[in-house]
Amino acid sequence: MSVATARVGSNIAFIKYWGVADASLNIPLSNSISMTLADAHTTTTVAWDDTGTLDTDVFVLDGVRQSAARSQRLTRHLDILRGLAGVTWRAWVTSQNNFPTASGIASSASGFAALTVAGCAALGLELDNTRLSAIARRSSGSASRSLFGGFVEWEQGTSDTDSVAVPLHGPEHWDLRDVVAIVSSEEKKLSSAGGHLLAKSSPLLDGRIAHVDGWLAETRQAIAEREIHRLGPVIELDALAMHSVMMTSTPSLLYWQPGTLEILQAVRRWREEESLAVYFTIDAGPNVHLICEAETAAVVETRLTSLPSVERVIVSRPGPGPQLLDEHLI
Repeated sequence: MSVATARVGSNIAFIKYWGVADASLNIPLSNSISMTLADAHTTTTVAWDDTGTLDTDVFVLDGVRQSAARSQRLTRHLDILRGLAGVTWRAWVTSQNNFPTASGIASSASGFAALTVAGCAALGLELDNTRLSAIARRSSGSASRSLFGGFVEWEQGTSDTDSVAVPLHGPEHWDLRDVVAIVSSEEKKLSSAGGHLLAKSSPLLDGRIAHVDGWLAETRQAIAEREIHRLGPVIELDALAMHSVMMTSTPSLLYWQPGTLEILQAVRRWREEESLAVYFTIDAGPNVHLICEAETAAVVETRLTSLPSVERVIVSRPGPGPQLLDEHLI
């Protein structure tokens, strides 16, 4: 078998991706900006069966072999890689997340990015990160951003070739922390991929999209100048706008749990009463990401652990781009 293993960081979107302009190519309705994470990552081994022994692709996630129904999206992505290499080989894929899967911490971003990098490497395809970003985007839009480290912008584009992520600043640019409050480790009932298709049914979508360009500009500038008090308000505003679109789609998506709201209220209280420089953002799930600078992270983590709704806290620095590993999971 031809084997390769990749480790790829998840990412937290400061300005979100929600809704698609072209579902077949996964081209978004707007640009988005994120920070790649060092301490929340996926490790994936892809072994291509060039002997013809396997009659179907095999996927093992966090030690559990996945059913054919749960593997369809992954198989479609491997079909893209097979097409690029001109082969019909099946693959054995083993993947591990060091954080809860499908719970709003962008496991599909790191997962499909790692699948793309390892799968292409095992096939001997020598592709740069921009091309890999375009390939990963086909199955998970957010995965396009995990192909680069540090602070990254996914450009909307108009085609399969120009809807790609570009690096803004490396991970050393700003010593931020993403302090993730886990209120539920359970897999969400509707995936982000399904949710994107509902976005256009919301009467609030157009309002959010009309403001995104301004929020993107503000976020770029805040990151460039390393201004947490400039970054924080805009990422909170966009997160609330995105969830407003979710809540008003048909059917309505309500990812929040009581613990989600408890954390949002606590963060505002810490800022207003104690001037603690911490801000929230939320992906498609109930868990809350608190963004702060390194010197504030320990205080934020301690306060989160005291809240009754918080099961676990994950703290991550800005991380590197994909890494190929010598040790395999198979």
